[in-house]
Amino acid sequence: MSPAPNHADNNNDAKKVKLDTKNPGAPSRVIHIRNIPNEVTEAEIVHLGIPFGKVTNVLVLKGKNQAFLEMSDEVAATTMVNYFTNCTAQLRGRAVYVQFSNHKELKTDQNHSNANPSAQAALQAAQALVNQTDTQGGPNTVLRVIVEHMIYPVTLDVLYQIFSRVGKVLKIVTFTKNNTFQALIQYPDVVTAQAAKMTLDGQNIYNACCTLRIEYSKLSNLNVKYNNDKSRDYTNPNLPTGDPALDSALAIGGAPGALASPFAAMHGLSSPLTAAYGASPAGGMPFTGMPLAGVTPTAAALGAAGIRLPGQPSPNCVLLVSNLNEEMVTPDALFTLFGVYGDVLRVKILFNKKDNALVQMSEPHQTQLAISHLDKMKTWGKQIRVTLSKHQTVQLPKEGQPDAGLTKDYTNSPLHRFKKPGSKNYQNIYPPSATLHLSNIPPTVDEEQIKDAFTHAGASVKAFKFFPKDRKMALIQLGSVEEAIAALIKMHNFQLSDSSHLRVSFSKSTI
Repeated sequence: MSPAPNHADNNNDAKKVKLDTKNPGAPSRVIHIRNIPNEVTEAEIVHLGIPFGKVTNVLVLKGKNQAFLEMSDEVAATTMVNYFTNCTAQLRGRAVYVQFSNHKELKTDQNHSNANPSAQAALQAAQALVNQTDTQGGPNTVLRVIVEHMIYPVTLDVLYQIFSRVGKVLKIVTFTKNNTFQALIQYPDVVTAQAAKMTLDGQNIYNACCTLRIEYSKLSNLNVKYNNDKSRDYTNPNLPTGDPALDSALAIGGAPGALASPFAAMHGLSSPLTAAYGASPAGGMPFTGMPLAGVTPTAAALGAAGIRLPGQPSPNCVLLVSNLNEEMVTPDALFTLFGVYGDVLRVKILFNKKDNALVQMSEPHQTQLAISHLDKMKTWGKQIRVTLSKHQTVQLPKEGQPDAGLTKDYTNSPLHRFKKPGSKNYQNIYPPSATLHLSNIPPTVDEEQIKDAFTHAGASVKAFKFFPKDRKMALIQLGSVEEAIAALIKMHNFQLSDSSHLRVSFSKSTI
């Protein structure tokens, strides 16, 4: 970030640049970007332009939420403006507007924008990137992609569609490692690979799940032997599929390119993302408008994943939880435990069979998360079972009906973890573990007080550690996973001080 004194400079620049208010249509190599978030850096503005050509200057007007980007020529600028008229550019999640500027070049004084160290650094970094591009692979042209919370199937085709939005995809190899679906994706050059990493990292393919985590692979080239539903070399459509029957059929048909179109026939899945991409321009450009999220997978895709959709189109959100400990179970306890995996709307403990309960989640994918993480988990001394219920909703008792407090409605609870779309909590969903992640710890509370509270709740504390950079968070390691489940139920939302309540979730780390 530039130091504060630059605000004055920016205002002087604004006088020189004279803000473009009328809607300019005439091409210019200077691009005007409006509605930028306050904290955006010069580097982020430069990255918006990199995939279209060489960026020669940048000016960010912090107080005015506007920026100017100068490209090396009008062709690059025109390509960029045209691209962003068809799909929305985004910076830090906010839509920004890209148009030609009235200016033919950015004349910023030497003692202003160009002397601004962050602008200079951003331009130099962009130049270095462009200089090291290579046509056929090389360092940092292969991305390693991990798909987290993969509740719906993600196919090679789906990845190809998403990553082609940024630029030409040369090769893809998919595999499963440590029970996680991963892919290696190769681009022709560093700039495109970097644009893909910046644009897509952390995005969800489907609503609130199938999150992309992207890093550079150590490989500089992918060696693809077969074109099939696990791997593909788009530069060589003549590779065999690895299936002798299919290969001989192709050889007889004399159609080596028959598989070059993504092979719908091979796995019978209509890609859930095709509809979202219908309107977007052809590949070769950064993919910043995110039609990734908000798409629901097709019934065919869900069927292939073995996900049952009773009485479509309303997928089931109700879970049946059985073999519960009748002495310990309460609606609040189930609300807290299942609330780790989604927002619980209602809980009903069955009146005549108190070791059974119905738990209604707010979204179908949350029921899948709860089943995969909680089924067969030992809770209060018993191995609970979690399955989809045949009920579509949990009925509340009618007025005046005896219920003994066994049914509870949590629709308006302030304790839901996933109310905010794109909430960080989605990225921190882990199976039950003996180590708990604690957050919202007030500065007045020390390690001993927290350990005492957990011991008082019946847990045996094995280790404790504050986060070095953020003392509001800590890890606490308990005697077993079962202890940690019981402690999470008791201690989530525990009042630590007058104004703060503890937040507890399962951690993937150990101390």
